[in-house]
Amino acid sequence: MNETTNPGEVYRTAVARGRTVLLVVAVVTLCMVGVAYAPLPDSGWRIALILGAAAVNAFIVAGHLMHLLQERHVVYFLLAFTVLFFVALMGLCVWAHGDVPKPGAVPAAKG
Repeated sequence: MNETTNPGEVYRTAVARGRTVLLVVAVVTLCMVGVAYAPLPDSGWRIALILGAAAVNAFIVAGHLMHLLQERHVVYFLLAFTVLFFVALMGLCVWAHGDVPKPGAVPAAKG
């Protein structure tokens, strides 16, 4: 921490940000409940609105409360590793696609 930064000010800023995040999550959750009881003509719109609000809630919780917005390099590294691993497994499946025994073939005896 920098010596010029007042620890009390850092704490007050963090508390204010936490209150703002809590307020936004509460408002979005109340909107989800309101949409669930709203007289919409089509249930597809209701489901889409609730899923959209849930996505906003998930972003706020993951980004701010779990500090994922501040740790972008770690998140991007794990995402790149996941994509690389998925591509490698799909490549392995495609490469081994032709390695199936012929019907009626007898395996060679060991010995």
